[in-house]
Amino acid sequence: MAIQQADKLLKKHKDLHCAKVLKAIGLQRTGKQDEAYALAQEVAALEPTDDNSLQALTILYREMHRPELVTKLYEAAVKKVPNSEEYHSHLFMAYARVGEYKKMQQAGMALYKIVPKNPYYFWSVMSLIMQSISAQDENLSKTMFLPLAERMVEKMVKEDKIEAEAEVELYYMILERLEKYKEALDVVRGKLGEKLTSELQSRENKCMAMYKKLRRWPECNALSRRLLLKNSDDWQFYITYFDSVFQLIDESWTPPVEEEHSLEGEVHYSIEQAVKFIEERITEESKSSRPLRGPYLAKLELIRRLRYRGCNDEYKLGDPEELMFQYFKKFGDKPCCFTDLKVFVDLLPSSQYTKFVSQLLEVIPLSATAESEVALPADIKALQQHLCVVQLSRLLGIYHAMDRNQKLTTVRELMLRYRHGLEFGKSCLKTELQFSDYYCLLAVHLLLDLWLEGEDTAVWQCLTLLEEGLSHSPSNAQFKLLLIRIYCRLGAFEPVAELYASLDAKHIQHDTIGYLLTRYAEPLGHYAAASQSCNFALRFFHSNQKDTSEYIIQAYKYGAFEKIPEFIAFRNRLNSSLHFAQVRTERMLLDLLLEANISTSLEESIKSMSLSPEEDDIPWKDLRDNRDLTVLFNWDPKDRDISEEHRKLSLEEETMWLRIRSLTLRLVSGLPTLSHTIQPKNSEKTAENGVSSKIDTVRSLLQQLEAAVDSGKKFLEQKIQYPVLGPPPTRMAGFFNNGSCQCQTSLFYLVSDIYELDTSGLEDSAEIQERIGNSFKSLVERLTDLFNKCKGDLIEVRDGTLKTHPNLLENLVFFVETISIALWVSSYCDSVLRPFKSNLQKKKKKKKESSVAMPPVFTHFLDYVTELQTLTSNVIDHIKGLEIILTALKLEELSLKDTLLLQEEKKFTKTVQGKVQSSYHHSIQEIGELLKKRLDTIKKLKI
Repeated sequence: MAIQQADKLLKKHKDLHCAKVLKAIGLQRTGKQDEAYALAQEVAALEPTDDNSLQALTILYREMHRPELVTKLYEAAVKKVPNSEEYHSHLFMAYARVGEYKKMQQAGMALYKIVPKNPYYFWSVMSLIMQSISAQDENLSKTMFLPLAERMVEKMVKEDKIEAEAEVELYYMILERLEKYKEALDVVRGKLGEKLTSELQSRENKCMAMYKKLRRWPECNALSRRLLLKNSDDWQFYITYFDSVFQLIDESWTPPVEEEHSLEGEVHYSIEQAVKFIEERITEESKSSRPLRGPYLAKLELIRRLRYRGCNDEYKLGDPEELMFQYFKKFGDKPCCFTDLKVFVDLLPSSQYTKFVSQLLEVIPLSATAESEVALPADIKALQQHLCVVQLSRLLGIYHAMDRNQKLTTVRELMLRYRHGLEFGKSCLKTELQFSDYYCLLAVHLLLDLWLEGEDTAVWQCLTLLEEGLSHSPSNAQFKLLLIRIYCRLGAFEPVAELYASLDAKHIQHDTIGYLLTRYAEPLGHYAAASQSCNFALRFFHSNQKDTSEYIIQAYKYGAFEKIPEFIAFRNRLNSSLHFAQVRTERMLLDLLLEANISTSLEESIKSMSLSPEEDDIPWKDLRDNRDLTVLFNWDPKDRDISEEHRKLSLEEETMWLRIRSLTLRLVSGLPTLSHTIQPKNSEKTAENGVSSKIDTVRSLLQQLEAAVDSGKKFLEQKIQYPVLGPPPTRMAGFFNNGSCQCQTSLFYLVSDIYELDTSGLEDSAEIQERIGNSFKSLVERLTDLFNKCKGDLIEVRDGTLKTHPNLLENLVFFVETISIALWVSSYCDSVLRPFKSNLQKKKKKKKESSVAMPPVFTHFLDYVTELQTLTSNVIDHIKGLEIILTALKLEELSLKDTLLLQEEKKFTKTVQGKVQSSYHHSIQEIGELLKKRLDTIKKLKI
């Protein structure tokens, strides 16, 4: 309708620029990009100066992701209307969008000359800082950009023209980057510093930062002491206070005799003073109206530091165990009590763990009821206290030391407590968590331990309890995340998509936790869901480009200068995100898998993705691992928890796997570039048409793939085991073990041989033909081996328990991918052999002889295609068989032997098993559908 209305207007007023642009926006939004662009260029060529047209063109160019065109618009407008403040500021913002810092600096100054307002002047200064940040040469930024920015601000300071806080912030930022810490300190402490008011303690925090940089520990100490007297609950100042005290002790600092201790007042420079100071804070706290945690935790922190220096005993600070016990009595009913004490548990000797836990349990008011022999809390306060102790027991390794039966008894007890605790949360809203949720989570963690020790039934019980927990607490993200991980481990993706959607991941979470989804969707055979999850992630990464420019512009408008470098660092961090690179690569492979040579030719598919084998757009050197690997709550002791080493190894593994996938994608994209008609041998044209250079690209990529595979194999020799809640391993091990890797590499070697056959012709290539024939044979053998690794039941019922085999699903998915690559290579082969055959037939007709011998390569190829067809049909039959078995499997008839299961648990177990069964069914159907389409393609391969 908008387009129609615009057309009506244009019939009456041919030259109404704005109407043309509005029509272009309509065309852009209906997907007619080329028409929209042509219309917009018509208007832009006339260099319009009316505000409506300019605004509309800006909107259009932004939607086209062409912000650089906006700058040209306003450059022209500024030339025509040189004194317009509005156009100048639009031009500045247009430069900001594309990061043209030098032009921004000039535009800012031009603006200031027309309208001498401070913000414009400081826009120009900020653009200098941005030039210094983006300069490749560190030296240049220190000697040219920053000093110039400093001089510009000093000029304003001398003329007493500094008005706003943002301007002082900017001055401070320049001095800090120039490492002129003393000057920065003088600015903050001086008259200009009085303008720093928007943030709480902004001035003090900046002073503290400079004192630290200058290593002026007396000032650090005095300032943190003064701030703690004001607020004795501010943890960051305790840390600075302790750091500075011990620095002063190490430097044997003593106060000057006559004058003040320091610029900031009295300094503490001995352990005695520190001990006394902390004791005073605790005495003060006991008088305050609300309880403060800071002073008590500070005492534990001081003990930890003194122990580290080996001089704890002489200061009589008390026994950590007793102090933690007192702390628990005071704050045990607060959810933060566990996280506070977690930091200090290493102060306890391991021999005291059990005694410490019993001591805590004694002070909790629990009472046994008639129905249950377990003593239960009577109110929420007691429940929180008990929960804190249970979490500490897990952290101290008490649960890990139990045997199987003790663990099962504890699981029962925890679930009893969980269900009892639900009574306190009857009035909770759907969006609130139940008070006793952690009991359920801890029970699941115990079951996970049992599962890892080889107890198959435990995993089903985990799912049962989590589903039950989720039914009472539908907003509990921890339940959902844990369900996602466990379902994926079992190979069931269907319930995961729904769970992830209900998490309602926002913005940056698509990068930090998106891996939980994208890692499993395709490998478990859910192609449609995989496409969707990749799209979600990519949409976020692409819109981030556009959005960040808007944040930067807002930061200029409102003078939040210190945020601008942060936004740019944020954008760079997302652009070089490992997850972004993975999703992009997997998405393109997935698209080829689902479409190439099914709905469109391989060549068209690759063209629509603008893929080129020569181009590698992954920033290997700068790859950032932005995954949040601690998103799942965990109460494991340090030795069982995810370590730095695990993170490092996981990143290494992910990068290796990404390299293998990226090279595979580029090799596939090189196939259509080879199938041009090639001039006969001895012709000089071979190099000109660029094909010979294309085969070099393919061969070089193949070498890189071999190297990547080798390093992958070496990596896997380490047999790394990540913690069950740590990073999920990649698909690399499966790729090597099931033989897909060997199949795919030999397919790409075959491409090289066929190319050679193409260039040398059929006459004198008996050796190549034999080599190709052998390759075909061994390929079929390898593919058959791969198929054998896919055989077996996905779900088997053994002794009344369910056992799943998700690796069979992964192998099937790899089989489909490998057979697809085999088909793309075969079509290349077909495109080479077909012209040869038609030439031979022409010769036959000319010579009128029936005895022109057919070269063996044709027979090899036809046999190969026939065998591929048979193999694919067999796999399709196997999949049909799996479908029949899955449908016939009556899980509800499984005697759930574990008599410990309560009635309500049986209901959830049924649901869980149903979900896994349905998910497998779905996977098998999608894999089967795709293979059928591939079979149709094979049938067309008849030369």
